[in-house]
Amino acid sequence: MAILGQTSSHQKSENSTPTLYTRCRNVDWDQTEARETLGQTPPPRKLKSTLDSIFDLITEYLNKLHRSFLIAIAFVILASVGILNHLAGPDLSIWIFYLIPIFLVTWFTERWIGILMSIVSALTWLMADYTSGAAYLDHAIPYWNCIARSGSFLILTLVLSALKSAVEKEKELSRIDFLTGVGNSRYFIELADMEINRARRYKHPLTVANIDLDNFKTINDRFGHSTGDKLLQLVANTIKHNIRLTDTVSRVGGDEFAILLPETGPELAEAITRKVQKMNLEIMQKNGWPVTFSIGVVTFISPPSTVDDLLKISDNLMYVSKNNGKNTIKYEVSGIKEWLSVTVA
Repeated sequence: MAILGQTSSHQKSENSTPTLYTRCRNVDWDQTEARETLGQTPPPRKLKSTLDSIFDLITEYLNKLHRSFLIAIAFVILASVGILNHLAGPDLSIWIFYLIPIFLVTWFTERWIGILMSIVSALTWLMADYTSGAAYLDHAIPYWNCIARSGSFLILTLVLSALKSAVEKEKELSRIDFLTGVGNSRYFIELADMEINRARRYKHPLTVANIDLDNFKTINDRFGHSTGDKLLQLVANTIKHNIRLTDTVSRVGGDEFAILLPETGPELAEAITRKVQKMNLEIMQKNGWPVTFSIGVVTFISPPSTVDDLLKISDNLMYVSKNNGKNTIKYEVSGIKEWLSVTVA
C-alpha cells in the first residue's frame, strides 16, 4: 500500500449530497412537508414524541435490569398489592393492580415466568380474601374464584407474550432490506452506533466500507428492473459470503452497500474489501453486466464521535473513488493525529 498525503476527499460539499445518516433522520420532516404541500394538517407530534420518549426511557431502563432483580421487584409489587387487598377488604376491588407484576415479568423476562406469576397472583388474591374476612355462601366459592382468576391471568399472559413476539418480529423486519435480505439503513445506523461505543470502551479499531455500484442504472435501462434486482441480490450474497461472521453488510441505498468491520485494522480491511470487489467483479463479468465497484474504506483507530461522522467520511471516500475513474478502492486511517490515505486502482 502506498501512503499518500492529505486526501482531498473532504472537499466534497456536505450540502451537495446528504449523508445516509442525514437522509434517514429527514424522513419525518419530508413526510410533514408533503402533507403541507397537499394542504393536509400534520398530526400533533410534540405530545406523541414526548410520550414516546418517556416510554422508550422506561423500557430501556427495565431491559437493562438483571432478570432476577426484575422478578424480585415484581414479587415485591405483588406482595404490596396483596396487603392492600387485605386492608381494603372485599368491598373495594383492586384487581387491576395484580396485572402490574404479571405484565412486568411477561414482557421483560420470559413467558413461563409470566405464567408462574399469574398463578401466584391468583393465590395471593385468595389469601387476601380469606384474611380480610370475606363471607361466602359455600366454602368452594373462593377456590372457584381462584381458578377463574388464574385462567384470566393466564390468558392475559399468553396474549402479552404473543404481542411481545409480534413486536419483536416487526422490529426485526423493519431493519431488513426485503429485496436482498441484508440489513437496511436503519439497522446499519443502530449497529454502527453500538460498535462505536464498543470500540471506544475497548480501544479496538473500527472499519466501515461504503460500496457503490458503478453503471447500475445501465442495467435497469438495458435489461430491465428484474435483472437489476437479481444483480443486487447476487452482490449482497457475495458480500455476505466473503466477510467474517462478526462483520455486517447492509443495503443503505438503491445501489449502495455498507460493510461494518468491528475490531478490524487497515491491513485486514484492505484484504477483505479487495476480496469482496474481486468476487463481485467476477460475477458481473460472468453475466455480461458492465457494473464495477467504487469503494470507500475508513479505519478508525480512535472511534468517531457520531455515526454521522463515520458515514460522512466513508461517503466522501466512495465519491473520491468514483471520481478517480470508478472501480477503485480509496482507503483512509483516522485517529493517529493526522489522516493517512491509500489509493488502490
